[in-house]
Amino acid sequence: AISRTSQTLQSFRKMYSVAYPLAVLATCVASANAFMPTGPLLRAAPAPAISRARLAPLRMDAEVAVEPEKKAKRVVGALAEKFSAGFAHPPAFAGDTEIRKILPHRYPFLLIDKILECVPGEYAVGVKCITANEPQFTGHFPDRPIMPGVLQIEAMAQLGGFVALQPPLAEPGQDFFFGGVDNVKWRKPLVPGDVLVMEMHVTAYKKRFGICKMAGKGYVDGKVAVEGDFTFAIVTAKKE
Repeated sequence: AISRTSQTLQSFRKMYSVAYPLAVLATCVASANAFMPTGPLLRAAPAPAISRARLAPLRMDAEVAVEPEKKAKRVVGALAEKFSAGFAHPPAFAGDTEIRKILPHRYPFLLIDKILECVPGEYAVGVKCITANEPQFTGHFPDRPIMPGVLQIEAMAQLGGFVALQPPLAEPGQDFFFGGVDNVKWRKPLVPGDVLVMEMHVTAYKKRFGICKMAGKGYVDGKVAVEGDFTFAIVTAKKE
């Protein structure tokens, strides 16, 4: 009886050693399938979008090789030359030194940088380059600098003075004053970086009274920015 019992126990142990691992495996598989989409248990892993074996090591821009035909050689100054040609003016008729010999104005109120063309007593074309370091922009306006309209009119008046304060209308050393301004229109605000190109023409002159009338326009980038009709009084007596 004892030998039979031991044989039975040994048989049971063999069955248990095989059945228990299978039961554990089945339990793990069932638990995994509960969290996976329905379908076959074994499936091929998706191929990566980019194979790691094909990834090149990271390099700085200076190390990246560029094909000779695709590498454009930049000539220093080529862009500046192109833009400068667009801003080119004809040779100046009068520069700062010559303007000071005719006009009595001085810094910070001399508002003509150069004269491009002029026929004394008839007309003149002058330039005013507007820059951010001009004193009026500290208050007009601190956060949005705009050249005051009255200074635009003053710049045109000074150009008119360059026309009038030369023979045949006047002699060197005479002064001129504003007599009036009419039909003034401002077409656009002028800001630092703008170049105001002005033209003033004499429309009438009464020598007996020293009254000179002119019409003028100012342009920025080829568009009218300011215009008006001016009346000046030329002082006949020369300064001593």
